[in-house]
Amino acid sequence: MSASKNSAVALAILLAFATAIIMKLFCFDFIITEGRSMSPAIENGSLLLVNKLAFGLRPPFSYVYILRWAKPRKGDIVVFWTPLGDLAVKRCAELTGDDRFIALGDNEPDSFDSRSYGPVPVDNIVGKAMGIK
Repeated sequence: MSASKNSAVALAILLAFATAIIMKLFCFDFIITEGRSMSPAIENGSLLLVNKLAFGLRPPFSYVYILRWAKPRKGDIVVFWTPLGDLAVKRCAELTGDDRFIALGDNEPDSFDSRSYGPVPVDNIVGKAMGIK
């Protein structure tokens, strides 16, 4: 291979890697669930595709949306940071005011949710679960 072909391949790999990182930080992510709080809709060990742009745009590692175009609706399955700092997957049961929502697990006896820690700030939402496998 010539030096120019090697450079082109290296540049293509670098661009693909940079695009993947940007997509993961701002747009989409995958998580593997732990626990049975959302059973039977989401079982322990399920793979979730999380749409980070479902409700707005926020910088990575931030709790503040710089631009918001939607809020969760009743029934949406959202991924969020609990008030205790844990990442959780629960169903939005209702919005309380403009800036908080009630997060409930489908499996009530086995769910640590808003019944325990109260309403959650909407800014804590990482994204909306779009695909479950």
